[in-house]
Amino acid sequence: MTPTEPLAVGVAAQSAVRPPLPVKLVIAGGFGVGKTTAVGSISEIEPLTTEAAITEVAAGVDDLSHTPRKTTTTVAMDFGCITIDPTLKLYLFGTPGQDRFGFMWDDIVEGAVGALVIVDTRRLDDCYAAVDYFEHRQVPFAVAINAFDGKVEHALEEVRWALDVAEHTPVVVFDARERGSVRDALLVVLELALARTEG
Repeated sequence: MTPTEPLAVGVAAQSAVRPPLPVKLVIAGGFGVGKTTAVGSISEIEPLTTEAAITEVAAGVDDLSHTPRKTTTTVAMDFGCITIDPTLKLYLFGTPGQDRFGFMWDDIVEGAVGALVIVDTRRLDDCYAAVDYFEHRQVPFAVAINAFDGKVEHALEEVRWALDVAEHTPVVVFDARERGSVRDALLVVLELALARTEG
């Protein structure tokens, strides 16, 4: 063994145990669109949630007509993580959906490379604020239509037109309850963020 061989082996060993690169992504959208469900579906740890019971007062403010079985709501954020491969780990931060918690978004989004904006096509109005937020701050984002009951109410291009998002903004359908479906949607955001850095 030459004198340089042990050094080479040591460097290789350090590379092999290097922790994965941490990447922050935000999962946003209106009230009850599936943000907490998406984080919980894919997180490899027990997700941190800040769910509170919906009171009679909140029920009078938040539209429960499309989510009648919803009994809790996120009042701060959701947090989970998923290791994509040995080199990359995603840290997922879910925003609260109600306008009255909007003051928290700047802190939650700080340092994020991209966002997934979840949409319920039965109430598109609820996601305009999220779309506007990321457009104005030039944060790469994809629109993910949550297939409630396995279906969506409108075609992808109709949703794109209604939200008035740019052609380079991906619009996809996914199921927030399915781990693989959430993963695929997050990978779309990652590819978008990577393209932004390479551009």
